[in-house]
Amino acid sequence: MSDDLVRHDVDAKYITVDGARYRRAIRAEQTYVGQAGRMRVERNLYQPVGGGPSICPLEFRAGIVEGTWTPRAARIMATMVAEVPPSDAASIIAEFGGMAPSSSSLDRLPKLLSEQWEEQRLKWEETIRSQDRVPTEAAVIAVSLDGVHVPLKKEEVQHDPNNKNGYREASCGTVTYLDKEGKRISTVRFARMPETKKRTLKAQLEAEFNWAMEQRPNLTVVKIADGAPDNWEFLQELGDGCGVEILDFYHAAAHLKEAADAVYGADTQEARAFFQSWRSTLKEDPQGAEKILRAVRYRRDKAHGKARKTLTAALQYFRSMRNGMEYHAYQEACLPIGSGVVEAACKTLVNERLKQSGMRWTLRGGQAILTLRSLLQSARWGKAWDLLARSYESEVRVDDQRQRRSLSA
Repeated sequence: MSDDLVRHDVDAKYITVDGARYRRAIRAEQTYVGQAGRMRVERNLYQPVGGGPSICPLEFRAGIVEGTWTPRAARIMATMVAEVPPSDAASIIAEFGGMAPSSSSLDRLPKLLSEQWEEQRLKWEETIRSQDRVPTEAAVIAVSLDGVHVPLKKEEVQHDPNNKNGYREASCGTVTYLDKEGKRISTVRFARMPETKKRTLKAQLEAEFNWAMEQRPNLTVVKIADGAPDNWEFLQELGDGCGVEILDFYHAAAHLKEAADAVYGADTQEARAFFQSWRSTLKEDPQGAEKILRAVRYRRDKAHGKARKTLTAALQYFRSMRNGMEYHAYQEACLPIGSGVVEAACKTLVNERLKQSGMRWTLRGGQAILTLRSLLQSARWGKAWDLLARSYESEVRVDDQRQRRSLSA
């Protein structure tokens, strides 16, 4: 592998890279890390004509990642640390022999790759979509988003006097394709560390949705989420207001349970029986939503004190989401009634990796992991890596000074 790497070296007096001219300066050794281990390589360094930092054409031609890792080694390391903490990744990689990256290297590389990705993210996400396609059997496109709190390092929350526990809300979004029978075909997942109004996540979802609808304008559009107003402000405007808006059934049921507990007492046998009756009515009765509204209003009017306050809040919630509670009709049309896909994304993208024992994150470090995991879980990591790897390559042209003089004469 070392010999193969040396073949990428250039031995000429002058070269041109990205339109800039360089002069050969010195030969020096450098250690690179490949899949089989460390390699000590002697190669030429060049300085810009007129002065400046030196460059290594071997690294440009071989696509050396961040001055150290071969593309294959870097991909293995990034994939591993996206799934498990750096110390665990180091132990697993060491079991296979060859390269033995340190925990600090495994911690640093995803951050560097993520910075590279963020610089080109809009263009690269568009490129990946252009290489993709909407599944042929897809009949429904469902868009959803949700939030999940993550533990942050002290420096990330120290300027927020209202933050007492060091947690802030990250966000996850999904674009899911279903067939005409309502079976899930595939899902594109996104996740972002905490930011105001989920701006980046919403832009990603909108771009993905618009691309899909350009490919397949006949898809049935479903927008599904819990009752958070910020989520619905975005979903209602998506696609100029087209589509079916569905309140996640399980969040609606949670509010029903609170109402039942308010009437009969928390977790009593009567409350449980009443909740199950209400839940079945809401889900299975063609007039379920109207019946639940009437039932909650009736009991609110008879209640007092804390129970009345709880029932009033439940009634306001159901009234505000009334148009998204036609669960019998949704099921008849083979449409999803739960936001389980995006909740699963919150669990697998964020919780399983960022909320392990003792973990605290910077925004930069957390986003590095979420970016990698989103691409992996969306089956887009291969295409994304091709773009990342090529970004470390540059064409190196040998600048024949004698030929230049002959032509100028």
